[in-house]
Amino acid sequence: MDKWSQSEEETMKCMYCQGETERATAPFHIDRKGVHLSLDDVPAWVCKQCGEPYFEEAEVDSIQAIIQAVDQQAEKLAKAG
Repeated sequence: MDKWSQSEEETMKCMYCQGETERATAPFHIDRKGVHLSLDDVPAWVCKQCGEPYFEEAEVDSIQAIIQAVDQQAEKLAKAG
């Protein structure tokens, strides 16, 4: 499946400012259980007006899988210490 599941002609409106969105990449950052995870270029719909990113299901699933793997490794480190 193409990494952009919606066509370039299809756009969504920003839920914050009602601006138009476009396909781009956006950073994703999370601090969780003493770990800082930073992904710099995640495919997303990004509002042209305010910059708010919207991630599609495939990207959310990938991010959640990464977070789960990091959580598991962090628990192993905590138990080893």
